[in-house]
Amino acid sequence: MLANALEHLVRGIVDNPEDVSVRSRSGHRGTSLEVRVHPDDLGRVIGRSGRTAKALRTVIGALAGRESVRVDLVEA
Repeated sequence: MLANALEHLVRGIVDNPEDVSVRSRSGHRGTSLEVRVHPDDLGRVIGRSGRTAKALRTVIGALAGRESVRVDLVEA
């Protein structure tokens, strides 16, 4: 559910939504979500001074509740 929500949010931000993919991994520290975007869109997802990335992490953290979630941004 968290991966789908994050993918939906990121697809709304970028210019190349077909290049967005979110991979979820579960580990001993919680869930890790890896977002891959087109290299031209990486700046849009990070935002000025990281504000957009921080907002995405805040929303996903709120959806996760007590579960520990980490969001990583990677260019495809």
